[in-house]
Amino acid sequence: MMWTTRFLPEAEVDLQKLDWSQSRKVAKAIQSTEKNPLPHSEGGYGIELGNKGGVNLTNCLEIKLRGEGLRVIYKLIRTEIEMLVVIIGAREDEKVYDDANERITRYRL
Repeated sequence: MMWTTRFLPEAEVDLQKLDWSQSRKVAKAIQSTEKNPLPHSEGGYGIELGNKGGVNLTNCLEIKLRGEGLRVIYKLIRTEIEMLVVIIGAREDEKVYDDANERITRYRL
């Protein structure tokens, strides 16, 4: 079963800010993950997040693009079979987790 992917408005901006090569790789990773975005513990592709450096991202999952140095953090909306992309950001620092938490709080996810 294929899940539907939706982006927060800020995540769309994150994607647009990437160079062409990076945005293509991120889109491909998201498309692959749509096939089974469930957490690893449920046989899916998503890496479960929890409390990252004091930032509570429980119920969020992550796609790591190690070669690009990027992370895609998403949340599953299980009632609608929907994958919501919260943020796309650099892997080099923990700021992506703080920003993801801020967006989750703002949108009451």
